[in-house]
Amino acid sequence: MRYKFIIPFAVYSFFFLFYPGNSFYIKIFSFNRQIFAKEDKLIKYQLHPFPYVINKYRIPEISAEGAYVVDLKSFSPVFEKNSSLRFLPASITKIITALVSYDVYKLDGVLTVRRIINEGQTMEVVQGEKITVENLLYGLLVHSANDAAYVLADNYKDGADKFVKLMNEKAREIGMRNSLFKNPAGLDDFGQYITAYDLVLAGRELLKNKQLAKIVSTKTITVSDVDFKRFHQLQNVNKLLGEIPGIGGLKTGYTLDAGENLISFYKKDSRQFLIVILKSQDRFLDTKKMIDWLDSNVDYVNVF
Repeated sequence: MRYKFIIPFAVYSFFFLFYPGNSFYIKIFSFNRQIFAKEDKLIKYQLHPFPYVINKYRIPEISAEGAYVVDLKSFSPVFEKNSSLRFLPASITKIITALVSYDVYKLDGVLTVRRIINEGQTMEVVQGEKITVENLLYGLLVHSANDAAYVLADNYKDGADKFVKLMNEKAREIGMRNSLFKNPAGLDDFGQYITAYDLVLAGRELLKNKQLAKIVSTKTITVSDVDFKRFHQLQNVNKLLGEIPGIGGLKTGYTLDAGENLISFYKKDSRQFLIVILKSQDRFLDTKKMIDWLDSNVDYVNVF
């Protein structure tokens, strides 16, 4: 007999509960339709290409004592040789010099040459010459000019030593935990060092900057002082630029003690790689071998 009253009561309560108006449950449904929509309940996956080595026993024969190669998009390594071993950086240091210069100066800022540096590669600026930061960056990254590096450091408001300190702070900021710099040009100083792994971090950071990426991909250029009295012919030290299709810069380095260093940005179709070669007997030949190996022994698989 009790059930005769319970059933009508339940039906009535259910109707009242979901009756349109101020019903709490109706509001939940009305304002959150997308949660309950069948098509939106499906999780959407996206495929990403991930590199893998086809034949891991096929190893490129290179003279470099250190090397590291990463797929730039996924930042996945595909080859390494002593990637955490410390080497002298030589002029590859100038990547960090450029990054700090971009942070502390404006491209159209005008700097004055305060001292003459004759050691190693130079763009032959003269004492008292006034030249823009942008033109100095071309000298630094295209021509690997040591004098350009010192002009950039010397003009920093707190002095060259503080500029070098900023270089090391910049390195730590981008994750370079095993590198140390003592001067802006990369001239040999046995208190400084870099690793192949750290160098790909520096290269990746530079390529994020469109202006700097454009500079390192420049084959030749002529720049002048602000008065157009002195002109500097700049030739990229990286002879692979313009010779190997897909090479888009980055930076060379060489001293007797450091050996031949090179970091390259290589692009083929949608593939992008950073190739680091350190303390090589022939950095350009080693890089060519790495490119041949990448083209023939690295493929991609799509993963979620």
